[in-house]
Amino acid sequence: MQPFTFVRLQYRSGNWDTDPRMPSNLLHSLIEYTTVKVNEQEKVIALDSAELFNYPFSYLSGHRLVQFNQKERQNFETYVRNGGFVFVDDCNHDIDGLFARSFEEQMKQIFGQGALKKIPNNHKVYRSFFTFDDGPPTTSFELNGWGDDLVHDYLKAIEINGRIGVLYSNKDYGCEWDYDFRNKRWLAEDNTKFGVNIIMYALTS
Repeated sequence: MQPFTFVRLQYRSGNWDTDPRMPSNLLHSLIEYTTVKVNEQEKVIALDSAELFNYPFSYLSGHRLVQFNQKERQNFETYVRNGGFVFVDDCNHDIDGLFARSFEEQMKQIFGQGALKKIPNNHKVYRSFFTFDDGPPTTSFELNGWGDDLVHDYLKAIEINGRIGVLYSNKDYGCEWDYDFRNKRWLAEDNTKFGVNIIMYALTS
């Protein structure tokens, strides 16, 4: 089995290169908690590249406009419909910002109205490695990052044949996990554990 590679999707609109330390932090967690073999460097792949289809997991994030061109849209749909998994994280941690509105509109255009749905808090992704009985863990940005006290108690997803193909978060996990993994020892609880669940779900479902 090939080592796991954390793939970040580069798209032409918006800003795709957020949270630079997050991938290595999650890779460290995979090494610490699981037996999954990993490539220790993230790989950036353009969404319009055929290289994407070599990898089962990818990550897409940003703060700004998401507007795929024709090839990006085609690759995104083909990848997801053929078993690929995309974890999408809105770095604005809001519900009506530019990233949220534009990304959700892209999903409607590609997969149809209503394809992006709230998933229940007892979904398999919350039990794929660690157990999160209350659904998605809250981030510090939701609690006090921008003073909006906006806590999202659910995630959304597009499911293909009963399996998540696109997992979508407004919770800003990317920023929450964007720190040097050596600083985990100062945390009472490792807050990257849910990231392990997301990757393990993508690899095993």
